[in-house]
Amino acid sequence: MNTLIRDNTRAARKAVETVVVRLAGDSGDGIQVIGGQLGLASALSENDLETFPDFPAEVRAPVGTTYGVSAYQIHFGGRRIKTIGDEADMLVALNPAALKTNLETLKRGGIVLVDAGTFAQRNIERAGYTTSPLDDGTLDDYQVMAPDISKLTQESVADLSLGKKDSLRCKNFWALGFVYWMFGRDRAPTKQWLEQKFAAKPDIAKANIAALDGGHTYGEAVEASGETAFSVQKLEMAPGLYRSVSGSEALAWGLAAAAELSGRDLVFASYPITPASPILHTLARLKDIGVKTFQAEDEIAAICAAIGVAYAGGLGVTSSSGPGIALKLEAMGLAVAAELPLVIVNTQRAGPSTGMPTKTEQSDLNQALFGRHGESPIPVLAAHSPSDCFETAIEAARIALTHMTPVMLLSDGFIANASGPWALPDLDAIPRIETKHHTEPEGFHPYLRDPETLARAWAVPGTPGCEHRIGGIEKDFASGHISYDPENHQKMTDVRAEKVERVARLIPPLEPDQGEASGDFAIVGWGSTYGPISRAVTNIRAKGHKVSHIHLRHLKPFAPNQAELLAGYRNILVAEMNAGQLVRLLRAEGCTNAEGLNKVTGRPFKVSEVEDAILARLETGHE
Repeated sequence: MNTLIRDNTRAARKAVETVVVRLAGDSGDGIQVIGGQLGLASALSENDLETFPDFPAEVRAPVGTTYGVSAYQIHFGGRRIKTIGDEADMLVALNPAALKTNLETLKRGGIVLVDAGTFAQRNIERAGYTTSPLDDGTLDDYQVMAPDISKLTQESVADLSLGKKDSLRCKNFWALGFVYWMFGRDRAPTKQWLEQKFAAKPDIAKANIAALDGGHTYGEAVEASGETAFSVQKLEMAPGLYRSVSGSEALAWGLAAAAELSGRDLVFASYPITPASPILHTLARLKDIGVKTFQAEDEIAAICAAIGVAYAGGLGVTSSSGPGIALKLEAMGLAVAAELPLVIVNTQRAGPSTGMPTKTEQSDLNQALFGRHGESPIPVLAAHSPSDCFETAIEAARIALTHMTPVMLLSDGFIANASGPWALPDLDAIPRIETKHHTEPEGFHPYLRDPETLARAWAVPGTPGCEHRIGGIEKDFASGHISYDPENHQKMTDVRAEKVERVARLIPPLEPDQGEASGDFAIVGWGSTYGPISRAVTNIRAKGHKVSHIHLRHLKPFAPNQAELLAGYRNILVAEMNAGQLVRLLRAEGCTNAEGLNKVTGRPFKVSEVEDAILARLETGHE
């Protein structure tokens, strides 16, 4: 229930539990910068949050065109935030093109702040309008605020003797200042950030701070005129040290933590590709803790370098997105045959081919499970949120090192770029990854196996008496020598498959994330569908419906009790951002009552989409 809060110094502020703000402008308007600052300010205001940078693939589209619009959505408030929000409560559009491409994300009755100074006829036509949307009724269903932000920004920085071009570059911070007033955010952390960011250019810092204050002052004037702003509820979070983290950052730190937990040197070898590159950027800044990074000349060189690291006794990791993973597939077969511990990160994006590089999708599951020549199974895991990337990275490394196998970790463009609060873990409380090198020469051959895991012996080069040959040509089970014997090939194929299946012994029993462990209806998801499904199920259960949520981290092999758990539900809906890859796999595994809820738009599921799909099935008699 919304209420009004009044004090003696300001007009009414409406108390709200959560807010969704979407910022949009030209690619050169600094939208991602102010989005990040709004997230930081909201976290420091004791809100939970989730963010979604949404930017074009073009390096620099023509100014004022819809192709060049960059956006940033943030959902923050006083309860656990698991999604970016279905609809924005407030849209900030810094030019007509930003309004054109983002108005559909704003709920009816929502607030739209536009820069009236950019709505010249040329810009209006370039955005695809025939008349000004400020005058033709386009915005009649919304609360419109249309100050001339460009002019007001120039006035805010007039005392700093900047040129017009440099002055207008500050208008993103003017808009941010207004948003800060609207939702009661503290400007001090942003001012501190600007002073640090532009320490070598203090005039730029002063200009942006002046613009930030100018937008806030304008908001105060609006408030004095009787307009209502908002007071966002705070969330009581468990004590601890928190920071905002993106999926790419958390994954990188998880890999670094895995190296520490296993006592191995981490070497990360990759080739730049959207949206996987930030993992390399993050790890490259960790030289002080011994992390080594290698930007290879191509995808094949990157994975082969990582395989070499594994052969030499280190933790070898490589990363890419779908097109780059396709180039790495042959070398993955080499890692399978050589039985070396290798982590392969696939940050999925919309495809096929180049597709939509900056948009999200989950369409590489088949590639991860089956996309190699020959019989070459590998374990596959998927992270479900930015913060979950940390634990999933450690688990992927644990499996690779324990079972001497390549492992693929699936992320996606949404998880990689989205961010949220993360409680810094106690590294000492995380179980160590126990591994050892083989050093005993007597009776050694490279395919000696651990009886429990079937992992082969790991003898690093230079170990006296343990010199050996490994490679892509099939080896003899009993000696490690090259073998073309048909029965031996059958045996080696079988044992490599069984080794992967034995990973299931490390997987904890699968339990519902919400709801009962059996019943009429369950919705199953994997990866970044977690947030929308979780919120939708919470909403539906609050209405009295018995619906369960099952979320899968382990996609090869499945959790040992997964088949039994799913068999306990009469109806199963599988939500995924592809054309039905997991649902087909589950049906092939015997879950014949599973049906798909599929979306391939480059955007995450909305909570309402999942909720509507569940309710539609309940209304047809599933309950």
